[in-house]
Amino acid sequence: MSTHDLYVNAPAGPVWQVPATGAARFSWDYDDGRERLLALYRKGKDKQWDGATRIDWDLEVDPYDPLGTPDEVLNLYGTRHWAKMTEKDKGDLRRHYSSWQFSQFLHGEQGAMICAARIVESVPDLDAKFYSATQTMDEARHAEIYGRFLHEKIGMLYPINDDLQGLLDDTLRDSRWDMPYLGMQVLIEGLALAAFGMIRDTTDKPLPKQILAYVMQDEARHVAFGRMALRDYYRQLSDAELREREEFVIEGCHLMRDRLRGVEVLENFGIPRKEAEELSEQSEFLRLFRKLLFSRIVPCVKDIGLWGERLQKAYLDMGVFDLGDSNLDLLMTQDEEIAERLDAQRFAAEEHARVTEVADAIAEGAAGE
Repeated sequence: MSTHDLYVNAPAGPVWQVPATGAARFSWDYDDGRERLLALYRKGKDKQWDGATRIDWDLEVDPYDPLGTPDEVLNLYGTRHWAKMTEKDKGDLRRHYSSWQFSQFLHGEQGAMICAARIVESVPDLDAKFYSATQTMDEARHAEIYGRFLHEKIGMLYPINDDLQGLLDDTLRDSRWDMPYLGMQVLIEGLALAAFGMIRDTTDKPLPKQILAYVMQDEARHVAFGRMALRDYYRQLSDAELREREEFVIEGCHLMRDRLRGVEVLENFGIPRKEAEELSEQSEFLRLFRKLLFSRIVPCVKDIGLWGERLQKAYLDMGVFDLGDSNLDLLMTQDEEIAERLDAQRFAAEEHARVTEVADAIAEGAAGE
């Protein structure tokens, strides 16, 4: 089935074209680069995996409750609209919300793939080009996996959110080579990691838990890559150049905070946009969710050296300033360990099943004799 047949609302067009600016940079220095980046590159090569085999696609998913979402976290819960909904309506609402979330993940991963390829083209250092080439493959795999989940398990897609599209547009149009790092590796990837983690840690559904755990294992490396490269580069910039990048971060954070409403879903249930926005703003769960989504971004921005007075004030106003002291390295280590633990559990279960099957076959043969 064509993807276009699965969209709830038709996308603006079959292809979104963003005019590209900036130089493609070649490096003729093939000596050893920065050991930290080369180590990350080696890890990126070693950790490649196939989404068709590592993920158990035979696991069933209820499209009307793909994530095991409790009633209380849905924006309409407790409202006059909720009182009128049948159980079927509530199932439809869960399906739409899950479709909206994973559709934004899918579109974001395609954006990450394009940004990673852009970094290969524009970054001046060969060690960074090497690593970003592995990331481009990672992002292609993630887009493949999210697309398959939406096609086969939910059967519904949403177009890219306007604010996410705006941030991607700003990131790709900028001619400075560090901006795809800042827009994608720090802002969009940081936001995605927090969103993936919240769902991974709360869902009781095995297939989405697998998908998110394995994707997050890759994304932890990507954020580490952005931190290393930008921390080195931003030490060399003037105060004026740093302020320009801080302005970009502030605008990007506002765009992402404002996009996390799922207003499009409520509109598809007949709720006027203004009321949908008000309901989203009143949701206690969404308010907490939106704050926690910055748990990966704020410490990363601080770590790379963008911590001017205006940026700190913006984070204070957004209520996320205290997240700047979060231990980002610990979070990334946990992402790696969760994926490895999930692998160990799955492979142990599969090995036990194989041993049991062999034992049963032997027992049946002996009984036949």
